[in-house]
Amino acid sequence: MSRLYLVVTLTFLVNVVTGQQELKKYLEFAQEKYEQGDYVYALQYYDKAMEIDSNSINTLWNYAQTLRAYKDYKKASFYYGKVFERENGELYPGSLLYYGLMLKQSGKYDEALDVFKRAKKHYRSDRRGYFYKKSRNEVQSCIWARSNVGDSSNLIFEHLPENINSVDSEFGHRVYGGQLYLSSLKADSTNEEVVYDTSYHTHIYRSDIKDSAFQDPEKVEDLFWSKYNSGNGSFSLDGSRFYFSFCEDEGIGYKCKILVAYVEDDRFVDIDTLGPIINEPGSNTTMPFIGEWEGDEVLFYASDREDGDGGMDIWYSFIKNGNQFRRPINVKRINSMDNELSPYWDSENTTLYFSSSWNNGFGGYDVFKSNYTTTFQAPENLREPINSPANDLYYFKTSSKDTAFFSSNRLGVNYSKNPTCCSDIFMLRKPLAPKPPSIEESLEDLNKRLPVTLYFHNDIPNPRSWDTTSNVNYIDSYNEYIGMIDKYKKEYSNGLRGEEAADARDDIDDFFLEYVKQGVADLQLFRDLLLEELQRGRKIQMTVKGFASPLAKTDYNVNLTKRRIASMVNYLQAYDNGVFKPYFNGTAENGGRLTVVQVPFGEYEADQITSDNPNDVKNSVYSRAAAIERKIEIQSVDVIREEDTVTTILNAEEQVLDAGEQLLGTQIEKVFTIVNNGDKPITIEDVRIPCECITAETTVETLQPGEKGQVKVIFDTKGYEGHEVKSVYIMYSGADEELRLVITTELK
Repeated sequence: MSRLYLVVTLTFLVNVVTGQQELKKYLEFAQEKYEQGDYVYALQYYDKAMEIDSNSINTLWNYAQTLRAYKDYKKASFYYGKVFERENGELYPGSLLYYGLMLKQSGKYDEALDVFKRAKKHYRSDRRGYFYKKSRNEVQSCIWARSNVGDSSNLIFEHLPENINSVDSEFGHRVYGGQLYLSSLKADSTNEEVVYDTSYHTHIYRSDIKDSAFQDPEKVEDLFWSKYNSGNGSFSLDGSRFYFSFCEDEGIGYKCKILVAYVEDDRFVDIDTLGPIINEPGSNTTMPFIGEWEGDEVLFYASDREDGDGGMDIWYSFIKNGNQFRRPINVKRINSMDNELSPYWDSENTTLYFSSSWNNGFGGYDVFKSNYTTTFQAPENLREPINSPANDLYYFKTSSKDTAFFSSNRLGVNYSKNPTCCSDIFMLRKPLAPKPPSIEESLEDLNKRLPVTLYFHNDIPNPRSWDTTSNVNYIDSYNEYIGMIDKYKKEYSNGLRGEEAADARDDIDDFFLEYVKQGVADLQLFRDLLLEELQRGRKIQMTVKGFASPLAKTDYNVNLTKRRIASMVNYLQAYDNGVFKPYFNGTAENGGRLTVVQVPFGEYEADQITSDNPNDVKNSVYSRAAAIERKIEIQSVDVIREEDTVTTILNAEEQVLDAGEQLLGTQIEKVFTIVNNGDKPITIEDVRIPCECITAETTVETLQPGEKGQVKVIFDTKGYEGHEVKSVYIMYSGADEELRLVITTELK
């Protein structure tokens, strides 16, 4: 062995040992900083470790965890994905769930939805566990977010100026006595941005508001402790007491309790801790808000005290004589397995506002409200621009209720390193004289909600009927359909075993969640927007198309889809004691009108691979492939302008010819009767024929209102076989869409 070889080998071994020693040192430093909550420095050490060894699963996991804590969602999603790809959740079961959560908080809802579906299947062996329930919940949440993204109100949205918002985190709490009370996370001895570091603490500040301008904030010295955190201030109803959070650093997070200070002029004195009724020993208790409820003073707050639902819950306790607290009550209607935080009680409207990471939302924490009647109602998302893919918290209104504030770490906040590291305070206010939307804006808002797709069980409504209308209300058939989920799971998984059976049941579960239930949610939102426009006196034409699975003959299915469209119309007419009825029958005092144009496509748009064997109910009725074909779609909305006193509508008395079984090479002929159902003349501008196998001619060039004409269509089947669908399209004056005439047949 040569001396050179020995030297090279020894040098290599020395370098390897040195590298391993450095790697160990960097990882130890990184973990120490992470546990202290100093994520910036932890990431610096992990970056150095990754330069030495980027293949270690442990390092990748810890790096992803630190990126998530630092709220670097995009990079965290990448590394969680790498961890799961390498170890399939065996070492780190949460890797797949966190991968999806970070994608969602990056606003990548389609990608996140796919990951959460995988996660739901991955965790289904423990259906009572958090990972499975959270993944299932996030499937629905991503579907909701994807459907609601882009919905913005007409509120004026402002980012507070830089004298309030720094590159560190600021959280707004209250406007009281012409001052904004906030807490800010600032270093005691450095200007470098750190999210949670032992040199950084949140302290309470206040800013005078003069002529709508925020003055430079001043630290409230009476509530300042250099080594502790304070925040979340709220005044008693008479202004004599000030409740706030006092927290100790525990590395990753805080341990908090609620304190009260008495107010003397501009000073906070006689500070004391609330008793164990509120600050349960061993629990984390924080975020107080004082409000009025039916004449009594009430304290809302967040706590992870025992007998909660998991994580931080919202609780409330009535106050007597300023210092006696009744037994706290858990707001069970809104609390979940995740955290519910930052309560704000609107006593005038008996509405509780709070933030949650569990309910349908756009990202991490979204702001919700729950109206109280005789009990708290289901949480309602406040949508954009209040909510975003990031964390949105600390929503509250001013006493005049015309301005609201909230805090968020969304893109657009001030920062020095990570664009979503730190929270800023934002303000919302109503415009003084909001302008009604133009017709173009109305049309855009309505069509943004489309298509609205509604699904049906087989041969519903009015089974085994040739009727073209129905008295069934769609929401009734929907409720019956939802009640059949277990039957669908049983039938579709029949004959399967193990993972295949579980996959089949999950496919049905996903279908009802992603399509059937979401269809109703979309319908309700569209319904409200539609009603707003009708109440403005708009004349609206709504086009609805129907589809069916290919189990029955086409002519039967055409009538079935007409009944399905009728059930949706029945739902609108019955809604809110018939509020839509005057618009359907043309008796609305404001001149508003709603017209429904039906396009009953039957089954000829369905996937022809779908089973049409009546003896194979598993695939022809209960399969996802068959179920997804049984639907109607609200596909377009046209607003007829005020200056247009007439409308143009061209229909066919029979839009579809089902020629049934025919011999190969047969010529199929059909004379379609078209009619002008509008109230002004129509000119036939073009007959579009996509296939050379079709010839078509019309006997008319113009049609007066109520006048009929004929279109002769011939389909030469030579060279075709099996199931065939051929169409002719009539373009006419004053229309954006063509009238479609169809011949369908089975060639043998």
